Amino acid sequence: MLIREATEADWPAVWPFFRRIVASGETYPYPLDLGEEEGRGWWLLPAPDRTVVAVDDEGGAVLGSAKMNCNMSRAGNARHVASASFMVDPDHSGRGVGRALCEYVIAWARESGFRAIQFNAVVETNVRAVKLYESLGFRIVGTVPEGFRHPAHGLVGVHMMHLAL
Repeated sequence: MLIREATEADWPAVWPFFRRIVASGETYPYPLDLGEEEGRGWWLLPAPDRTVVAVDDEGGAVLGSAKMNCNMSRAGNARHVASASFMVDPDHSGRGVGRALCEYVIAWARESGFRAIQFNAVVETNVRAVKLYESLGFRIVGTVPEGFRHPAHGLVGVHMMHLAL
């Protein structure tokens, strides 16, 4: 697969799985009925932040996407910590897309001079994501009990995860 910077032209391929993931209510705190234009604004970030897509080598299908940014205000004293969010098309899960996107984000953060990456809200029932992040060196530094209302599991914890670079 190829990971490259996303363009506006990629949004029609990202939107269907973005909408599906958000509407499931299982992993993102976004409004379940988030509209397409608002979703585009939240996901396709302008520079110096970055949004990328993972594209299948055969056929060019968009398999997933990641957005990466400064965790706090770019002008403040926490601008040395990065953050990121990931979405893998559920029809392409289990193919290493999430791992490739996360490895890309780690390399981007290092190259951009960040000292760490912090994920602010990893839902504890998103076990695959937690295991992936831990396998790449992230650790859970805190959990907000009952910080997320999961549609099937009720109130569940939300992890903050950290990776020193």
